[in-house]
Amino acid sequence: MKNIALIFSVLCIQLFGAQNVYLTKVEKTMDNSDKFLYKKDQAITDAVYLGEAEVQGFSKDDAAIFALVYKKAKEIGANTFEWKPFENIDGTPQAFNPANYKIALYYTPKEKLTVQNGMLYIFASSEKNQKININKTDYTLAPRSFLKVKIVPGQVYTISTKKLLGSTVKVQPKATDDNLYFQISSLKVKSDTSGVGGLNLKSGDITGLEKSYAEFLSAIYKEDTP
Repeated sequence: MKNIALIFSVLCIQLFGAQNVYLTKVEKTMDNSDKFLYKKDQAITDAVYLGEAEVQGFSKDDAAIFALVYKKAKEIGANTFEWKPFENIDGTPQAFNPANYKIALYYTPKEKLTVQNGMLYIFASSEKNQKININKTDYTLAPRSFLKVKIVPGQVYTISTKKLLGSTVKVQPKATDDNLYFQISSLKVKSDTSGVGGLNLKSGDITGLEKSYAEFLSAIYKEDTP
């Protein structure tokens, strides 16, 4: 009986500690084959509202959560999204809660998508403070935060972790390049080959991120002002 009680307790912990993503509202669906899921620009007025997905429960694995959100978005044909805050009783928006939040899903015509370039994004991990150096300038990023640095086309940017055996990445963006996205992590991250998870470049504890996943992180992480 004790073993049965122990197994039941473990299952309950796993059940209630797991993070799930649900489609909580579907207004309409779109038939499209877009593989991307970008953050909606607030200035865009031609986006078609499709519905909402809700994330319930806290998880440190944001890549896995993004994969679930992506799957729900594609079920109704969404290619853009935005974080939609819950409201307090008086109608004011609540602060972001990583254990429970809503994502509004849209379809935006490709010709209406704005090209965002000229910025270097550096994301911290979801757990620990991260010390990094960008072109000989030191920064410390809090968990679940990110840093934006304006880049100059043609200039070399050296990103390194502040560790004895840390990693270093050098990039030289061109004038026509999109934003550059990297995440600093003390954890071992496996590359994703599905084209959904968003991990496509890794050097030790510096990981280059695919745009869709990076824009998801920029919506649920807090921007850190240098």
